[in-house]
Amino acid sequence: MKPVTIYTKSTCGYCHSAKQLLHAKGAAFTEIPVDEPQAQRQMAARAGGRWSVPQIFIGEAHVGGCDDLHALERGGRLDALLAG
Repeated sequence: MKPVTIYTKSTCGYCHSAKQLLHAKGAAFTEIPVDEPQAQRQMAARAGGRWSVPQIFIGEAHVGGCDDLHALERGGRLDALLAG
C-alpha cells in the first residue's frame, strides 16, 4: 500500500470520518495534527492553498478532504489508489 498522510484537527468530525474510512480499508496512515497555526500554514502550502481539514495525501497525490476521500470510495477508485 502507498503511504497515506492525513492532516487533522482534534475537534474535526470530518477528520474522524476520514480516519474511520482509512482504518476500514486497512490503510496505515501518518496523522499530522494542525491545531497550531504554523502547522496549518505548512499543510496549506502542501495542499495548494487549502486551509480546511482534513487534507489527505496518498503517496504524493493530494486527494483532498473527507468528501473527496469518500467520493473515491463510492466511485470504486480508492482501493486502486491505495494499492498503487
